[in-house]
Amino acid sequence: QVQLVESGGGLVQAGGSLRLSCAVSGRTVSSYTMGWFRQALGKEREFVTVITRSGGGTAYADSVKGRFTISRDNDKNTVYLQMNSLKPEDTAVYFCAADNRQTGYSRSYYSYDYWGQGTQVTVSS
Repeated sequence: QVQLVESGGGLVQAGGSLRLSCAVSGRTVSSYTMGWFRQALGKEREFVTVITRSGGGTAYADSVKGRFTISRDNDKNTVYLQMNSLKPEDTAVYFCAADNRQTGYSRSYYSYDYWGQGTQVTVSS
């Protein structure tokens, strides 16, 4: 059984940085395209970023482009989300997700097969 566990969330001031981690167990992370999504209170879950199985392809939501960076370490079975220049509007629960597609990536949460439990990120102004 595949499990995803996020960590690294917390409270940070605007302009600060956080790095989220998503540890995958049960199967090697290289089997999956990995995405990060977020859900703010009262809003729908939204796409943040995705990285392909090889790590050669990435995509970002316009709202985070240039500030967030996704990476993966297949040897450690972990995916990371480096978040810089954080803004209060980045406040949300952040989820990592695994998609077992063979090629490419999707920005739709319907495409993802496994999800973590989420980690709270709060950015104060």
